[in-house]
Amino acid sequence: MLFYSINEILLLAAAAIVIDWVVGDPNWLTHPVIRMGRLITRLERSLRPPGAELKPAQLKRRGVVLTLTTVLVSSCLTYAACMLAAWIHPWLGYAVSAWLISTTLAVKGLKDAAMLVYRPLAAGDLALARIHVGYIVSRDTSALGEKEAARAAIETVAENTVDAFLSPLVFALLGGAPIAMLYRAANTLDSMVGYRNERYAQFGWASARFDDVLNYIPARLCGLLLAAAAWVRPGLSAGRAIRAVRTFAHRHPSPNSGIPESAVAGALGIELGGENVYFGVVSERARLGWPLRPLEAEDIVRTVTLLYAVSLFCLAGVLAAWLWVS
Repeated sequence: MLFYSINEILLLAAAAIVIDWVVGDPNWLTHPVIRMGRLITRLERSLRPPGAELKPAQLKRRGVVLTLTTVLVSSCLTYAACMLAAWIHPWLGYAVSAWLISTTLAVKGLKDAAMLVYRPLAAGDLALARIHVGYIVSRDTSALGEKEAARAAIETVAENTVDAFLSPLVFALLGGAPIAMLYRAANTLDSMVGYRNERYAQFGWASARFDDVLNYIPARLCGLLLAAAAWVRPGLSAGRAIRAVRTFAHRHPSPNSGIPESAVAGALGIELGGENVYFGVVSERARLGWPLRPLEAEDIVRTVTLLYAVSLFCLAGVLAAWLWVS
């Protein structure tokens, strides 16, 4: 647990969840993920200079260097910041650790981003909704219809219930802010270089696989938590969420993302996945869930509700564990 006890780690994690709920990512603060992104960009330029002709094996090895360097630098700098703050004063150490953990979570950020899509859709402003969808997905958004724009927002919230909440929380519980930041660095790497295209298939291989490994257990836990959230939410189906995970999750190209997306689709009684366009190329994404009714903009709000329910369950679980070990 580094320099904190189990009790302290549990309280720091609980505080981080609340900080994220209330504060989120203030625009006036430089977010650690932005720094990670800049580090990754600089390392990529050094490891694969423009114009360099590298063989696939070389690209893979340099991708491993990129992955290890990024996660180690991010984790070590976080450790140093926490140690320095604790050396100045124990309570400052707690505050810095809790804040740094909260920056690896993004419940409020996900809700805010999803609602920026929902509000114009609800008002009939599809053009504005497309613009906001473009901020959260890499697919082409210029020709999205209302249903496709809503689907993109729902899939983003569902997938990131793991990536932007449950996984960093799990790693925070394993080792505080430095380990949570290690996970966030791995996930940022995956979002920047973990693509199966010509540019990154080899260079981003290590980043993508490392992210898959780290998310493996949290993703499966998330499927259960989303089903539990559906059980307490009127009009949604916990049983259908579980059946959808069993039936559809393996069809998703990611070994992890299909679980929360299938759970949400099953709980809501809608179908996710389908035709997406990336850089002008049409891609057929696995269809998840049963289309018991047409997907609508209100499903964005329902998915955000599931996200908050999962985070509430986790907060309650962390506090219960703290009471147990205290």
